[in-house]
Amino acid sequence: MTKLFVVGTGPGDASLIAPRAITAIAASSDLVAYGLYLELLGSVCDGKQHHDLPLGEEIGRARLALNLAAQGKTTALISSGDIGIYAMATLVFELLDMQLQGKENHPEWLDVQIEVVPGISAMQAGASRVGAMLGHDFCTVSLSDLLTPWQTIEKRIEAAGLGDFVISFYNPVSKKRDWQLNSARDILLKYRPASTPVLIGRQLSREDEKLTIIRLDELDAKDVDMFTLVSVGNSESRHIVNGTKEWVYTPRGYRKKL
Repeated sequence: MTKLFVVGTGPGDASLIAPRAITAIAASSDLVAYGLYLELLGSVCDGKQHHDLPLGEEIGRARLALNLAAQGKTTALISSGDIGIYAMATLVFELLDMQLQGKENHPEWLDVQIEVVPGISAMQAGASRVGAMLGHDFCTVSLSDLLTPWQTIEKRIEAAGLGDFVISFYNPVSKKRDWQLNSARDILLKYRPASTPVLIGRQLSREDEKLTIIRLDELDAKDVDMFTLVSVGNSESRHIVNGTKEWVYTPRGYRKKL
């Protein structure tokens, strides 16, 4: 049986790649990814056949990876972060589901053995860099309305605000989407203090990483780009400063026992 590894390689720092991900890539003859992800991996990808498809070709990448594996080539489909969070894993299984429903004509896909290898997500990397922001209940919301209607996204933000979840926004802005983040901010301001700490993390764990901690009422889409994660604390999240060091943590209630 042929093998397809579906691999998350973490936020960018080579030291944060899971050993299992390294093993999967080493075992593969063919690597399918957006080119930047392969560049970040460096020498780990040496000696492999690279299949680089640009942004916007996600379906093409998933199809290609399944086709290569079905041809008997041990293949790794690679994405940064965790490949199961807003990434390529879901497309692989959606295509398999469509094949089982008779909506695809690739029965050979069903003979492919698939292993999903998780990676450290951007929200985890960001939270670790500022302390323990995800210390209590949290959720993620993608602000991209390319695949999900804004009305649905808006309901989820309202629910996260009402539930007082720490919330991490993926895909906060792009060249064509510059208003959703400010709208999300205004929704959350109905449910939590203006002073709520917000992490803006750009290029997390990479050489040009930039971390900024601001108040919720200071959050503005003009300060964010598509390489940025925005995490908003809940009503109890704390921003503490010790000299030049800044931390954000979200308590779970242990203070009652201290």
